[in-house]
Amino acid sequence: MEKTLGLLVMIGIGLLLQRKISSADQLKGIKVLILCVALPATIFVALLKVHLKSELLILPLLALLVNGILLASYSVCSKLFPSLNRSRQRTLLMLLPSLAPGLSCFPFISEYLGEGSLAFAALADVGNKFFVLLILYLLAMRWYYQFNKKTAKQNRIKQLVITMVSEPINLVILAALGLLIFGINLYSLPETISGVILRLSGIMAPLILLFIGLAVKINRKDFGLIINLLSWRAGLALMLSATILYLAPQLNSTAALLVIVFPQSACSFWPFAHMSTVNKLEKEGDTSTFDMNFALSVLACSLPFSTMIILSVFSFQSVILDPFYALGIGAVLLTITMIRPVITVLKSTSILRPWSKESNQSENVKKENPVVENALAEVP
Repeated sequence: MEKTLGLLVMIGIGLLLQRKISSADQLKGIKVLILCVALPATIFVALLKVHLKSELLILPLLALLVNGILLASYSVCSKLFPSLNRSRQRTLLMLLPSLAPGLSCFPFISEYLGEGSLAFAALADVGNKFFVLLILYLLAMRWYYQFNKKTAKQNRIKQLVITMVSEPINLVILAALGLLIFGINLYSLPETISGVILRLSGIMAPLILLFIGLAVKINRKDFGLIINLLSWRAGLALMLSATILYLAPQLNSTAALLVIVFPQSACSFWPFAHMSTVNKLEKEGDTSTFDMNFALSVLACSLPFSTMIILSVFSFQSVILDPFYALGIGAVLLTITMIRPVITVLKSTSILRPWSKESNQSENVKKENPVVENALAEVP
């Protein structure tokens, strides 16, 4: 709890600094430092301390499986949110299955579980990166061509693969894996190089915590809906983690915590980048595949929400490590978030319509005025 309170104080300092650092360019500069300097250095150090084994290849596949289950689940459950228009539903289909462990999960894994667990999380993130950079891009472009009736003018897949490979975090992972294959670890490097990398990795945790406090900006209009959707996502992810823990009881407490917190990462920024690409292509038309303002609101709420969930998991490890407790908490969270949407759907059908106030008022109007009754009968 003392460590958790210390991390929360750093986030609070970021909140206090919002008046001093408020412009988008300033926040973007801090984010670049995190994603291009501090986080790659931390991952590089963590990977070079790992003994590479073939069975670790299952980690990216598990992360990709979690992404796929979240995507399929929301594509089914989106019908229970009739208040969301089509563009918002497509926006959520892009954002909710994505994970951004770099900004929301890795700092806490490093603080609570150590660099060894961070290396495993970085390997798992390879599968997530494949999903958010390639699969979600293909999904966004498919919707764009479907609704705008256009054909591709150039091959953007090649450009996307180049972006995926040239990202600093991915380059660091590839470089570290290459060194491990040749038997080179952190202590085999020259002291000058290893010292610089270690110093750069030391700034990651405080920098990210300050960034979380600086970036929190919530649209009050959609706040309740977004928190409900993020709670649904957290509950489903917790149930998936509990299933994995039940099927693999041999996992130690550190690995079990990693299984729980990794799927609780915030929504990734990469789907928003894909949606921005589609939005630029649609400027001349009347159609809108995605709701960009709603996407920004989801991203703004997702980061602090996931931070609170992850901190809660680490603070109450003794409870959450039991797969049955984890499954029960996830089921309760999922049920609570689905009560209102289910009632709304039932009211729109014939199941609850005879008991609804609007239905009774309509029946009274028809009895009092036969002209209105005939007019209503013609309405489909």
